Amino acid sequence: MGITLVDLKDGYARFSMPVRPEFLQGAQTMQGGLIVAMADETIAHAMMTQLSPEEGLTTVELKSNFLAGVSEGELIATATVFKKGQSLVIGDCLVTDNNGKNVCRVSATFLLLKKK
Repeated sequence: MGITLVDLKDGYARFSMPVRPEFLQGAQTMQGGLIVAMADETIAHAMMTQLSPEEGLTTVELKSNFLAGVSEGELIATATVFKKGQSLVIGDCLVTDNNGKNVCRVSATFLLLKKK
């Protein structure tokens, strides 16, 4: 899909992705599922910075709000960990275009997996 890691630190991740013609849907704007997939991956990476070696993650819930369409340029996803509990982790992500316009807001809940 062409997602590139831009920044990663404790509880924070930023990825970018170019808007390509093959990613546009019938109305010639970026396909929403690809935007949400990018946000999901960005949130997961922010969360992974706070895991111990015996912990893993899986998405259990996503909520997305599409705020604007985008047809060209680049998308930037910025995610933070809102709360890490004993069994769940909650994260947020804002996807903007390369001009800073808000495109999509995603909140996600992940299940903490204990590796044996």
